Amino acid sequence: MLTKEELPECPVATTVQLIGNKWKLLILRNLIYNGAQRFTDFPKTIPGISKKVLTDNLRALESDGLIEREVFAEVPPRVVYSLSDLGKTLKPILDAMFDWGTEYKNSL
Repeated sequence: MLTKEELPECPVATTVQLIGNKWKLLILRNLIYNGAQRFTDFPKTIPGISKKVLTDNLRALESDGLIEREVFAEVPPRVVYSLSDLGKTLKPILDAMFDWGTEYKNSL
């Protein structure tokens, strides 16, 4: 997790740094609207994401405290990703993006 000093001074820039690429937003979308997911669930609803990019973005979101990773002691191991309490606070942002995108598409 980044320290306060490592984050941009502008709050919008901070938000963009944490969730500003399309893969992170789509991962968060899945977790916000569909609940906890396994690694193999993400590519089904995020076309074009590679395993490496998915892994890198899940690790970044976990490192930033936005998602949690739970490993179950099974064979084969089962890993489930879910929103952290901090991650749940992003729901209004994604709701606003959803509403705006819907309005934009309807205006065309």
